[in-house]
Amino acid sequence: MKGVADEITTVEKILKEMVYVLNTTGKLESNDVSTIIDLTVQGKEIVSDTEYDNIVLYSKKDVIKAKTPTQAVYFDVVKKNDICFAIGPAGTGKTYLAVAFAVAAFKKGIVQKIVLARPAVEAGESLGFLPGDFREKIDPYLRPLYDALQDMLPAEQLKTLIEKGTIEIVPLAYMRGRTLNNAYVILDEAQNSTGMQMKMFLTRLGPNSKAIITGDITQIDLPSSV
Repeated sequence: MKGVADEITTVEKILKEMVYVLNTTGKLESNDVSTIIDLTVQGKEIVSDTEYDNIVLYSKKDVIKAKTPTQAVYFDVVKKNDICFAIGPAGTGKTYLAVAFAVAAFKKGIVQKIVLARPAVEAGESLGFLPGDFREKIDPYLRPLYDALQDMLPAEQLKTLIEKGTIEIVPLAYMRGRTLNNAYVILDEAQNSTGMQMKMFLTRLGPNSKAIITGDITQIDLPSSV
């Protein structure tokens, strides 16, 4: 390449990232290219040579990767196991990374469906007394999962996938009676599920499905009698 040295360096970084995505996923989508170009032009560090193995997903905002030793262990455990428990305090990235793992697996064609579930713990408020229809009542409990997905997928693509049922975001109770094949299933805020609910969730997994259960055992909102 010929040109200004800084521009050549930028182009080399962009091409290097594109080659990495192509080699690891088998394809290079237009939104991946746009994200790589935008981040590189903005001067954001994407990855160093030693960090490639910790990349989870190229999102529209940033490169999602394991940033701490604990997150690197999390990533490794998820890659090697069909069921993974991630327990830790708020702000450690357990839910956000879990959603990223699911989106990455879907984009690579490893799974055909993503199901995100949360217990609808009322935290002192009865859903029956909250305004709106059922969806309006339950959405606040599921909003963190929507927020994570919106960071990782273009808005129109996310809308289409949700409308088709390819991505589902549901209260835990709605998992009863289902068998999920070829799916990536995440149970968030699992500390607020009962023993029976946890058993029900774990028995929903069918062939070629993976599950991540996240929670913070210091933030249990269930009544002490449960």
